[in-house]
Amino acid sequence: MEKNNSIIPPHGGYRKLKTFQLGQLIYDVTVRFSDRYIDKYSRTRDQMVQAARSGVQNIAEGSQASATSKKTELKLTSVARASLEELRLDYEDYLRQHRLRLWEKDEPLRKELVAQKCVTSDDVARWVVQVKKGVYGPYGHNGHDGRYEEISANAVLVLIGVACSLLDRQIASLASNFTNEGGFSERLYRVRSQTRRNQL
Repeated sequence: MEKNNSIIPPHGGYRKLKTFQLGQLIYDVTVRFSDRYIDKYSRTRDQMVQAARSGVQNIAEGSQASATSKKTELKLTSVARASLEELRLDYEDYLRQHRLRLWEKDEPLRKELVAQKCVTSDDVARWVVQVKKGVYGPYGHNGHDGRYEEISANAVLVLIGVACSLLDRQIASLASNFTNEGGFSERLYRVRSQTRRNQL
């Protein structure tokens, strides 16, 4: 007979997930960005903060729900991915509406930021200041110095891109595991079947 810990597998370890850690960082940086650059009465500000919060919260809730429902875990992780996509569009809208530059895919600063492995919003803020000061080379576009909000928004977009890529892989893995192994109901059925066989 299977033991109880095989019926209810290890779950809730979301704090160790790279997607959760990145989601939390994106949320903290978004709150900081919104406080600094977006009018406090703006509906966009609330939407951005809520989208960032939804990303991190749904990763956590999905991980916790995995004990008894892999389907719920998959659904909530997908919601987190969708929330971050919404947030990505908000940052891109901000740059466009303020006539600021959106970094191209081959922008070297993208790799520079990823290499920093920032953990806190203070880490990201320090990196933004370094970029502005030219630590990684002259920064600007068409002869104009880049503004802090331009660098900051693009930095968050880089983090969102990494998080979305990791979430895509996480969702694909969850879907594959669910297809191949089933969820709580299937595990419970196997345990009951084994128990009956052992009683014969």
